[in-house]
Amino acid sequence: MVLAGVSFALLNVITQWVTMKLQFPPVSAAFWQYAFALILSFPLLRKLGLKAMRTSYPGFHVIRVLLAAFGVQAWVIGLAHVPIWQAIALVMTSPFFVIIGARLFLHEQVGMARWLATIVGFGGVMIILQPWSDTFTLAALLPVLAALLWGASSLMMKSLTTSERPETITVWLLVLLTPINGALALAAGFAVPSGFTLVLFIVAGALTVISQYLLTLAYSVADAAYVQPFDDLKLPLNVLAGWLFFGYAPAGYLWLGAVLILGASLYILNHEVRREKRNNGAQAPTDDGSMVGEINNK
Repeated sequence: MVLAGVSFALLNVITQWVTMKLQFPPVSAAFWQYAFALILSFPLLRKLGLKAMRTSYPGFHVIRVLLAAFGVQAWVIGLAHVPIWQAIALVMTSPFFVIIGARLFLHEQVGMARWLATIVGFGGVMIILQPWSDTFTLAALLPVLAALLWGASSLMMKSLTTSERPETITVWLLVLLTPINGALALAAGFAVPSGFTLVLFIVAGALTVISQYLLTLAYSVADAAYVQPFDDLKLPLNVLAGWLFFGYAPAGYLWLGAVLILGASLYILNHEVRREKRNNGAQAPTDDGSMVGEINNK
């Protein structure tokens, strides 16, 4: 999940540069990103063969990818209108949606500690957003919509990992996203990249493949509510990326919200580690702080 966060941060920089700086149409940008991701996945698809797409739940895969596709569109369009740090702060509501959904739909045991941490995290998000201020715009809600759609898609992915391989879930995503985004791009006015923009889309496609595969692997070895706290690292990663590439300087209130969000996530993480040691006899951390072995699904 940490490595996926780094890859996604770089991908966000490229997406915002293409849509905001180079003025490339966002809907077409989403198509080209995943089209090149599919092309770059051909060696993997050839190695796995058609057997990679064998599944007993094709309907679940289609619904999951539809949710992800509309989430991608909302996210890319949002990045074309708001600074990268603000978009990330907004999309950080997704982990809390996942925790709530994990209890409601996957029947995972969330517990009072994680409920309280989720409430604190939402409080931090509200501090960052300040929807009551004059600078708040409706365009800023697009990343929130993306967060909701991706949260629902993540829950379906988590459900699928109980019976499907990570390769199968990734291949279905890559194969279906391209035609779905292509249809949306045609409806909005299809744009073709060239020159430096084309190079950026190729890089974005490679980062997309890497990010999605790492994300799927993370969900395949642990509860959704356990894995999600690591996703909060995307806030400092994207704040740094926005400052380095765009010169964005977040206002001071961002840091207070960030402390609440990261504090809540770290509390959840610490609570999960102690619970695993107590209930499942998990091995102690190694010298570098990593857990030995994998955490079982609950």
